[in-house]
Amino acid sequence: MHSTASIYGFLAVAGMLAVTPGPNMVYVMSRSIAQGRMAGMISLAGVMFGYLFYMFGAAFGITAFFLGVPYAGSALGAVGALYLFYLAWQAVKPGGRSPLEVRDLPRERPRRLLVMGATTSLLNPKLAMIFLSLLPQFIDYQNGSVLRQSLALGSSLIVVFATVNGLVAVCSGSMATLLSRRPGLLLAQRWAMGLVLGVLGMHMAVDALRSAGIY
Repeated sequence: MHSTASIYGFLAVAGMLAVTPGPNMVYVMSRSIAQGRMAGMISLAGVMFGYLFYMFGAAFGITAFFLGVPYAGSALGAVGALYLFYLAWQAVKPGGRSPLEVRDLPRERPRRLLVMGATTSLLNPKLAMIFLSLLPQFIDYQNGSVLRQSLALGSSLIVVFATVNGLVAVCSGSMATLLSRRPGLLLAQRWAMGLVLGVLGMHMAVDALRSAGIY
């Protein structure tokens, strides 16, 4: 069973990662702007396939990994921390461009939107890192079924990501208009997200060192 603090911590991390622009969000937003809200929602349905693929793959892989490899949690925590630091740097690096600055795309049929959404999601390294490196940090593999915990946390993560991207699909037109008129908001978004991700990465790195007996 998860403690209340652990669940809240996981949801906080999931929420921050969900609102961090990535390939899936940019794809859904771009399609919504180019073809309307319905196209954005169809694209999101395709993206959901990638979510489910990584969730089940990670759940079964995490179960075997935790039970068979000493210090598995520390190793995955270190990788997860490095990934958060990478996302933070991408957000604030000089000359960086906010992923929210999307461009219009040519119109596509619904089936094509689904396939492209699934492909974008499956080839998204952000999803792989989240499910394989970050999610395990909130699993208590000595207390209850690791598989059950993995599926429960993975399902919660999918709900958070789908909700955020659904809102993006619905509101992308208005968001694009607002951001095009106020470029300062894009810069503020990049720095705020970079700061939060950096703090989360530092916290995860310290936890990984402690669990390994180094700190």
